[in-house]
Amino acid sequence: MQAEIRKNLGNPVQLEQLYRNNKMAFRRAFTGMYPDIQENMSAQIWHERLNFEKEEISWGSVNELIVVMGASFIAGLLAKLPDFTGIKPEYFYPRNSAFIVFPVLTAYFSWRQKLPLKTVIMSSFVIAASALYINFLPANHKSDTLLLACIHLPFFLWTLLGFTYAGGHLRNDQGRLNFLRYNGDLVVMTTLILIAGGGLTGITLGLFNLIDLKIEKFYFQHIAIWGLAAAPVVGTYLVQSNPQLVNLVSPVIAKVFTPLVFVTLIIYLIAVIYTGKDPYNNREFLLIFNLLLIGVMAIILFSIAGTAKSAGSRLNTLMLCGLSIVTIILNGIALSAILFRISEWGITPNKLAVLGSNLLILTNLLMITYRLIRTVRNRYEIEQVERSLASFLPLYGLWALVVTFFFPILFAFK
Repeated sequence: MQAEIRKNLGNPVQLEQLYRNNKMAFRRAFTGMYPDIQENMSAQIWHERLNFEKEEISWGSVNELIVVMGASFIAGLLAKLPDFTGIKPEYFYPRNSAFIVFPVLTAYFSWRQKLPLKTVIMSSFVIAASALYINFLPANHKSDTLLLACIHLPFFLWTLLGFTYAGGHLRNDQGRLNFLRYNGDLVVMTTLILIAGGGLTGITLGLFNLIDLKIEKFYFQHIAIWGLAAAPVVGTYLVQSNPQLVNLVSPVIAKVFTPLVFVTLIIYLIAVIYTGKDPYNNREFLLIFNLLLIGVMAIILFSIAGTAKSAGSRLNTLMLCGLSIVTIILNGIALSAILFRISEWGITPNKLAVLGSNLLILTNLLMITYRLIRTVRNRYEIEQVERSLASFLPLYGLWALVVTFFFPILFAFK
């Protein structure tokens, strides 16, 4: 996007078209490159236009508010299904937690993006088929493939949401980039909503306790659960309607947490060596190791999205590069441990699922690190780093699909 803006600075019609095609992406790209083009008269005009401060938050049209309230109500209704149907919570939530939010958000973006009916029907069919499949898997709590299916299904539905967000186009690279940024913004906004909701909950319960009314059970069963289900929907609406709300927050969080995570991982690696913990023979340690790897990958994604918004400094890019290199080392340790365990004790669903995930993450990390090294010399290469992230979204979704739908059958539901 930055390259296209720079190319068309002298063409106001083309600039306007770029802006109208994707206002959020245009705003972020322009803000990042403005320090280098601020002498240009056209750039100055666009800077004033994009940074005109609104006095209040935009709440959209009445129709949008009705859609958001309806989507929030449906999300809460889905979360309360065990109470309405008598289904055991321990059966319902592991299998269906992903269906509380992702289908609702998918429907919201289908409406917002005005997707063709064919695309909407296809997405609806995939969601319905997934719900039927996961709920008809044998109820064996000792089944590794059932657990893997429940873990990977949310990732599959997440990629389906990304497909809808990108306008229903499989090769929409810009749409994938915007989807990654949306996820970072949504994390910030939803966290703020939940913090505010937690404060309201504490005040409410405290006030009623003062008059000797114990409403904790009623409150959490009939109010809090609706709020939790609705938070991502409301957060999505606020982010889409008011991108300026988190435009300044995400880069700050990225700049603060990137060095902290980098230092923490280095200390952690030293501590692993010092304590002599062995991921090769300790299954639980290897599991935690891989969860750590996924968490760090998510932080890298969030940091790169935040850096791209503000065309981050050279130091921040170096920190991201170092974080990626350390994560590659962690991934290499985890991958070698998995291969060792497979060679010693044979293949199992868990080992194969983790092996595939680690190979995907390692390949993605190598591409990201290569691009980050180039970005140290040319900061506008940060867009290519984002593209390296975005290009792997379909692959992550494909692997999640394989683990969710084929592993149980391949391993006879064991």
